[in-house]
Amino acid sequence: MQAYLNIQEVTKRYANHLALDNVSLEIPQNKIFGLLGPNGAGKTSLIRIINQITAPDSGLILLKGQNLHADHVTRIGYLPEERGLYKKMKVGEQAIYLARLKGMTKAEAQKKLKDWFAKFDILDWWDRKVEELSKGMQQKIQFIVTVLHQPELLIFDEPFSGFDPINVNLLKAEILKLRDQGATIIFSTHNMASVEELCDQIALINQGKKVLEGEVNALKEANRNYTYSCELNHPVTDWQSTLDNLPVELLGSEVLPNKIKLRLKTNSTLNSNELLTMMIPLGALTSFQELLPSMNDIFIQKVGKTAKSASDE
Repeated sequence: MQAYLNIQEVTKRYANHLALDNVSLEIPQNKIFGLLGPNGAGKTSLIRIINQITAPDSGLILLKGQNLHADHVTRIGYLPEERGLYKKMKVGEQAIYLARLKGMTKAEAQKKLKDWFAKFDILDWWDRKVEELSKGMQQKIQFIVTVLHQPELLIFDEPFSGFDPINVNLLKAEILKLRDQGATIIFSTHNMASVEELCDQIALINQGKKVLEGEVNALKEANRNYTYSCELNHPVTDWQSTLDNLPVELLGSEVLPNKIKLRLKTNSTLNSNELLTMMIPLGALTSFQELLPSMNDIFIQKVGKTAKSASDE
């Protein structure tokens, strides 16, 4: 299947800083694509190029197989990390103004805005000035204006910044709904829990280079470290000495009345079925599972490895 957005060998330099170094990505259609990386990695530079705020020094970006050009801007909705609304304007007036910049009529914009404001429980603030709103309310308005014209491509840069957990869940539900309605979404964040919850695929950029790309579940599987947890009721008295004679490393244990909880590490030659068979004689097995690395674990490991490689050069 053709990628919705095909980024081919993009390089961008600012003065003496190489922001993007020959970066290639394939962003699939109707998916949520996580664009990850530490501060200064090059994510914002790439987002600005996709939005045609700046141009690459070299490389190519294709949108549905066509060279990215000015007309494509109308297909894109962009919520930047640095928000900005006109403080002295009334909320509804400003939202209509921004919607009309995206090609909507005043009547169409007002109808859709009222529906979104009701959904986000901010309809009572329609005639208030922006400066009277909390930061969270202002962010809700900017999210609404970003998605209102139903763009094909949505780019969210740290969309949950400053939100309480209830509103974070509200936005997550809307982002998933937008994907299910056909939008392609680029989601840039430092929150790895949100990545696991929302993203279908990710790319990790560090020091201007692509470090990792792929489906979330496949990446977790590829970076597995053969760690397992198990719980046993009524363990045998010599369970610890028995473990000492097995090809496993005991990473941790919790001894409770008539129960033990274990964290074990094996090597790649011992599969889960074999380990499970070894555990059965130790007691009544009530829980057994492999502990795949989280996206946060993978992020820290890959970024740390890249930083070490750079320091060794």
